Amino acid sequence: MTTTTEDSGCMISADGIATHYHEAGSGDPVVLLHGSGPGVSAWANWQHTIAPLAEHHRVLAPDVVGFGSTERPSDIRYSLRTWIDHVWGFLDALEIERTSIVGNSLGGRIALGMAAEHPERLNRMVLMGSPGLGMSPTEGLTALRAYQPSYQAMHDLLTNFFAVDPAIITPELVQIRYEASIAPGAYEAYRAMFFDPKHAGSELGIEPDEVSRITTPTLIVHGREDRVIPLDVGINMLRALPNADLHVFSHCGHWTQIERASEFAALVDQFLANKTPTEGLITR
Repeated sequence: MTTTTEDSGCMISADGIATHYHEAGSGDPVVLLHGSGPGVSAWANWQHTIAPLAEHHRVLAPDVVGFGSTERPSDIRYSLRTWIDHVWGFLDALEIERTSIVGNSLGGRIALGMAAEHPERLNRMVLMGSPGLGMSPTEGLTALRAYQPSYQAMHDLLTNFFAVDPAIITPELVQIRYEASIAPGAYEAYRAMFFDPKHAGSELGIEPDEVSRITTPTLIVHGREDRVIPLDVGINMLRALPNADLHVFSHCGHWTQIERASEFAALVDQFLANKTPTEGLITR
């Protein structure tokens, strides 16, 4: 199966939730987990990554529950636990016993939780702009959570906090994210998961002893100018994870997979194939 457009996804029941996902390629599976910004979806995050990785891997990119075109059950409680269980359910529905994971921001935190729980089910893990040790509220994260839907607000958010080069924030990209942010139930779910006290979407902390027990081979990827998750968090994780490498992209913010799309895809492809290049890497 080849994914070519935003509309070419599939649906599957995962942990009882109608789950939208994109699939392309064949070979060892790799799951791409998106972040938590307004209007996010698997396609919005990974549109430049799916095809290059699919040349050598079976690529699966789900919309995690609460986001994109996946069902938003009325009785769900959004939390890290819920998101981890949903991804496990997605893998089980596809009968995938073992996979690699590439996680962007929230997706990286989900990946860390999965690696801590069932390391035997993960081959390799890429954490891109992921929350971790030493994380504290940032101006960029505050702006994400304060988003009020409008095209201009989305444009300003992406331009000011996601990318170093504003030229990559095209009208098409802004429109995709804006339209996704106002899809039926999307904004209400986004506000609930991070602001309603019955949900726990903001509780993403991790303890040093949990990190030190995660032995999954890990590539940490960070933009040097990331204003949402600072580079210092990536460096902290490099020091704490037993089997981690770090690659830092200069002149790059929170969206390495978009700002440095071809380089990011090549780096991840090599890492997943256990052929990690040493140039540009800091190893622990």
